[in-house]
Amino acid sequence: MATYDVIVIGAGPGGYVCAIRCAQLGLKTACVEGRETLGGTCLNVGCIPSKAMLHASEMYHEAHAHFDEMGLVGAKPSVDLPKMLTYKQSTVDTNTKGIEFLFKKNKVDWLKGWGTLAGKGQVKVGGEIHQAKHIVIATGSEAATLPGIEVDEERVVTSTGALELSKVPKRMTVIGAGVIGLELGSVYARLGSEVTVVEFLDHITPGMDGEVQKTVQRMLKKQGLTFVMGAAVQSVEKLKSKLKVTYKSRKDNAETTLDADVVLVATGRRPYTDGLGLAEAGVEMTDRGMIKTDAHLRTNIDSIWALGDVVAGPMLAHKAEDEGMAVAESIAGQKGHVNYNVIPGVIYTAPEVATVGQTEEQLKDEGRKYKTGKFPFMGNARAKSHFAGDGFVKILADAETDRILGAHIIGPMAGDLIHEICVAMEFGAAAEDLARTCHAHPTFSEAVREAALACGDGAIHA
Repeated sequence: MATYDVIVIGAGPGGYVCAIRCAQLGLKTACVEGRETLGGTCLNVGCIPSKAMLHASEMYHEAHAHFDEMGLVGAKPSVDLPKMLTYKQSTVDTNTKGIEFLFKKNKVDWLKGWGTLAGKGQVKVGGEIHQAKHIVIATGSEAATLPGIEVDEERVVTSTGALELSKVPKRMTVIGAGVIGLELGSVYARLGSEVTVVEFLDHITPGMDGEVQKTVQRMLKKQGLTFVMGAAVQSVEKLKSKLKVTYKSRKDNAETTLDADVVLVATGRRPYTDGLGLAEAGVEMTDRGMIKTDAHLRTNIDSIWALGDVVAGPMLAHKAEDEGMAVAESIAGQKGHVNYNVIPGVIYTAPEVATVGQTEEQLKDEGRKYKTGKFPFMGNARAKSHFAGDGFVKILADAETDRILGAHIIGPMAGDLIHEICVAMEFGAAAEDLARTCHAHPTFSEAVREAALACGDGAIHA
């Protein structure tokens, strides 16, 4: 029986970061992972491979849309999907091998297999029992499907299967207008698919700022995606030559059918906790199937902690990473902490969408007085030179104190630009602090400064 200070179950972004941080803090650490590679869903079949496909499809679009205008003359590229998948896989392999290296560097033991709680302070992996003073559950999530829809990962796919299609489908139906559906839908639309997105709600990207939702949907429509809103999918019938998708309008209950070659089920994710022995260990769960924790991510069992997608909060890799570091520091006797008010969210469509903090709808619901500073990328010289003038930066600040309460960006590099606002919010900065900070010219980031100026006397270039 091997004995550790900490055993982390799951080697996704939350788990492997927690394990490495524990080891850095002097704790003897092991990490349990049943996949053949480390990194979890994110690195293997999620965040990283999808970004590779997004990048490749965006380059393909640029070559067809703007190369001639920039004086780049030559034969237009065609799509070799198998070769694109090879590029995607090489990106994944580089990252997963990198984590293996980090485990070795930090002396984290990789216990290969699926872990189960086997008694007080014990984890069973395969036929072996390992002892630990602390156990961390970081098993992530799995794709949620709809009742009556059989996923085969060939014609009816989740994000996993969508990243492995052998050819570009002529017609793709995406069920769900959340982040995954929009990102992968936009990939295949750029590669030549006729993409129809069917969404149960009346708006896309639930929880995002209302103005952002409308603007992004309008932009994606211009890119060729078709949206069917307020529709509940009833069934997906597998015929020999096609798939038949039936949905019912929530407004009048009218039924409609769509033909598709591939259906992507992108209806969210659910915590992966099956087979862990949580009930037998007495670990309390929420009504939604998540592990219940206190503010420090400790469960009702003192020696068991949980983080990432199996606990409350947004299912985001970077949220899990922050929690992993906080749990490691708490176990080591430090003051681990996560500021859940400053967790950015990004949709990696083109243009990108990034958000942090509160939306206008939330502030209105709270009855809070706020001011809005907004700047269009059409007024940003760098964006225009990149054919990326669509979108805007919007900063929301307290009407009296000027403290930044939230920010919402649609435009080039939005996922990177959001972070100077995150840092500002972490330090309790006012919009004026951003406005008075010199930004290099010409950069996309000047749009952030201009939006901050717009919270005061007004932007310069709008």
